Amino acid sequence: MKLLFVFGTRPEAIKLAPLVREFKNRKDAEVKVCVTAQHRQMLDQVLEFFDIVPDYDLNIMKPNQTLFDVTADGLKALEKVLEDFQPEIVFVQGDTTTSFIGALAAYYKKIKVAHIEAGLRSGNKYSPFPEEINRILAGHIANYHFPPTQQSVENLNRENIHEHVYNVGNTVIDALFLGLKLVKARGEKHYSKMFDGINLERKIVLITGHRRESFGEPFENICAAIKTVASQFPDVEFVYPVHLNPNVQEPVNRLLSGAVECSFDNSS
Repeated sequence: MKLLFVFGTRPEAIKLAPLVREFKNRKDAEVKVCVTAQHRQMLDQVLEFFDIVPDYDLNIMKPNQTLFDVTADGLKALEKVLEDFQPEIVFVQGDTTTSFIGALAAYYKKIKVAHIEAGLRSGNKYSPFPEEINRILAGHIANYHFPPTQQSVENLNRENIHEHVYNVGNTVIDALFLGLKLVKARGEKHYSKMFDGINLERKIVLITGHRRESFGEPFENICAAIKTVASQFPDVEFVYPVHLNPNVQEPVNRLLSGAVECSFDNSS
């Protein structure tokens, strides 16, 4: 069976890495990987860590790209990939623009789609934006649905999606254990230099924040709250690997540098 995995961002790569590696070890499957590189640098970090070499690299990312750019450029490029490989099933993950156009491209070629982490819903089509619509559209295109929770199963059922729905849990847990295995095999010293600025003897609060709908004043409020809490707990390490999007980097650098351990280079 010919299987094609399509992804373009770091979270997709993390959550699909265990599946890619598993299927590549199976003798009954011919597996190829196509990355849109919707996110270039952050995607490459994950590919390197999990030893995944794409068979197709669309490399569509460009400065100040818009959703129109990612959608149009990625969809057109995927047409050639599908014509070349002619997979029987296309795997997409989650709710990125890449996951939507991957499903749409497969549909246009009448190829079956497997949707990993299916059924997430907020009920507000503008939050998260554009992810809520991406995952709804991908879900209604998909032939096989792999939701992570029973709630996600029920979300699909409410949309009259009942067939080939499998509650499998979240593959990020598989990625976690796979990552630990790889770190152990390579030796902890290989990665320890990345944490030189962190006191690992202290309690650690790990921060993430980069949602598009939070850009601007909401993000500044988040930074202010983090700074306040960090000042109240000086014996705790607050660590923030900062997303590369300028809309995140600028306020975090301006408002949190010196108060929180922030990593801006080669970070998320």
